[in-house]
Amino acid sequence: MEKLIAPSILASDFTRLGKEIEMLNQSDADYIHCDVMDGVFVPNISFGIPVIAQINKTASKPLDVHLMIVDPDRYIKAFGKAGADILTVHYEACTHLHRTIQAIKDEGMRASVCLNPHTPVLLLQDIIQELDMVLLMSVNPGFGGQKFIEHTYHKVSQLRQLIEKRNTNTLIEVDGGVNYETGKKLFETGANVLVAGSFVFGSENPAETIRNLKYR
Repeated sequence: MEKLIAPSILASDFTRLGKEIEMLNQSDADYIHCDVMDGVFVPNISFGIPVIAQINKTASKPLDVHLMIVDPDRYIKAFGKAGADILTVHYEACTHLHRTIQAIKDEGMRASVCLNPHTPVLLLQDIIQELDMVLLMSVNPGFGGQKFIEHTYHKVSQLRQLIEKRNTNTLIEVDGGVNYETGKKLFETGANVLVAGSFVFGSENPAETIRNLKYR
C-alpha cells in the first residue's frame, strides 16, 4: 500500500515561504498540503487563492488543497486555475455533494471529501466510488498542534473496509496530530496519506522528519 506524506505549509515560516517550498520540492514529500480557512466554517483564517497561485509557481509536488470554507462550489474554478491538483471539500459544507464532486473533476482536479471527527464514515457509502481521496480529520479543524483523536483509527479501518467492498482506488488521508507513533499506526490501519504540519516544520530537520514519517 502506498505511503504518502503531505506536509501542511500552514505550519511553515511564511517569511521564507519560497525556501520552504523548495525544501519540500527536494524532500520525500509527495504532496504539498494547503489549508484554506475562511473564519466561518472554522474559527480561523489562513490564506486563499492568491497564495495558492504563488506556491504553484515554484512547487514541483502536487498541491493538495483542503477547503475549510462554507459554499466551496463558488470557488472550485478559481482554485483549479490557481493550480490545485487535489481539491478537498467538507461533507458538512456541501448540500449537493455529488454535484460538487463532478464540478471538481470537470476542472481537471482530483476530488476529495473531508469528514470532521463527529461525521460517520458510512455517510460516504453512496459516493465513495466517485472519490479519488477521503480526508479524515483526526482533530477538530481550524488550528494546528492539537491532540490526536484516538477514534480516528476505527474510522480509518471502517473506511478501508468500505473502499475494499466497493473495489475503488480511493486514497485515505488523515490530518491532525500526526507524529511518528500515530503515523505508523495509521499506515498499519489502512491510511495512505499523512498530513503533518507542526510536527514537520517544528522539527530541527523537516526534510529528515518527512523521510522518517514515510519510511521508518
